[in-house]
Amino acid sequence: MRSAPTILHLDMDAFYASAEQAAKPSLRGKAVVVGGLGPRGVVATASYEARRFGVHSAMPTAQARRLAPHAAYLTPRFTLYRDVSNQVMGLLRELSPLVEPLSLDEAFVDLEAGGAAFDGGSAREVGERLRADIRRVTGLSGSVGLAVSKMLAKIGSERAKPDGLVLIEPGTERQLLAPLPVRVLPGVGPATGDHLRRAGITTVDEIAEAGQDELVRLLGRAHGTGLYAMALALDERPVVSEREGKSVSVEDTYDLDIHDRVRVRGEVARLAERCTRRLREAGRSGRTVVLKVRRYDFSTLTRSETLRGPTDDPAVVREAAARLLEGVDTTGGVRLLGVGVSGLADYTQEDLFAQAAGERAEAEAEAAAEADELAPQGPAAEVVDPVAPAAPEERRRWPAGHDVVHAVHGPGWVQGSGVGRVTVRFETPTSAPGRVRTFRTDDPELSLSAPLPLVEGDGGAGEG
Repeated sequence: MRSAPTILHLDMDAFYASAEQAAKPSLRGKAVVVGGLGPRGVVATASYEARRFGVHSAMPTAQARRLAPHAAYLTPRFTLYRDVSNQVMGLLRELSPLVEPLSLDEAFVDLEAGGAAFDGGSAREVGERLRADIRRVTGLSGSVGLAVSKMLAKIGSERAKPDGLVLIEPGTERQLLAPLPVRVLPGVGPATGDHLRRAGITTVDEIAEAGQDELVRLLGRAHGTGLYAMALALDERPVVSEREGKSVSVEDTYDLDIHDRVRVRGEVARLAERCTRRLREAGRSGRTVVLKVRRYDFSTLTRSETLRGPTDDPAVVREAAARLLEGVDTTGGVRLLGVGVSGLADYTQEDLFAQAAGERAEAEAEAAAEADELAPQGPAAEVVDPVAPAAPEERRRWPAGHDVVHAVHGPGWVQGSGVGRVTVRFETPTSAPGRVRTFRTDDPELSLSAPLPLVEGDGGAGEG
């Protein structure tokens, strides 16, 4: 293990909610909750103002509304979050070739590998400069941890939140870890934590005192040995620059169970379109199509079909998902559907077209009826996309928090909609808090639009 604190962990602060506050001047300094807004919705991120009321990630949105009824509840805008994430990751890659993204808002960086830092002083300077660059480029804040290992750097960033930097000095690691709860260690989830608690082990120091043999007896050789080493602050895991995704998937949870088989087929087709769009955005293709169905009684079924070669063709994925659906009984109702593609690979466009044509020809006979129902049939089959052209008036949706533009009033965002009306606040990331106006949902002068850049003069957000 290295002797200098040159592993950096960056964690953006309340990322989704902070991005929404930066985009919406009227929400700055106020409680904001981003997540699913239906009866079965779950909180993705809560701003620090909302957290004061007890709202936190993974909490049911209905519970969050009871705790913070006056907060702004918004649906996620992943186009914006991905754009901002790309900007942040670009800054990290300027520091080192070894950057390990964990999610859109979190990553490890090996500063030593890039020659950016060699001791505690230079590492701290790099961390402070990085935080300033992130704020300059994105308008958002991030917290930084610096240490000799990935585990300790992540603990450092947690202690730095919000908007801070913590450097864990070499030689102080055991003292720092000793009083912390066992859940702070990598690999200790709820089940392992409960198992240790029943054995009278609740802190990292108590893990170290128990000894490796006792940990092996409680948790098995691999887990027990690894956890004991972590408790002694020994973490040899390197920063890995390439973390290839094993699959791409999308899923939707429905406010009311779906009983209509035709609608279930249509939802699967829509999910297949979204999944392949994500594949293409990532420049990837996959060989195995996976269908996920959660039924009315919470039983979850997965079905998969492996194709002859990798594809990102929407028709191929859609038809494979439709075939998989035929083997699933949805009579009692469906509460969640998902479509994924695994076995990812890079592809050449020529191979892709040849493979897609072959798959369609092979499936034509058995899937002709489903193809007629599932293939786009004009307006009724259009996928609702916040940055796509508006659907016909009777199909238009106005997700809370999403961007709009009015022919007269300019850009704004949806505060809410219902009963044939949509309420819009007209403001931009660089304007003062704006005025609110209400329109008919079929107003021809109002349409959904792409996100605007969070920082003036930045062309990153909103592109692609």
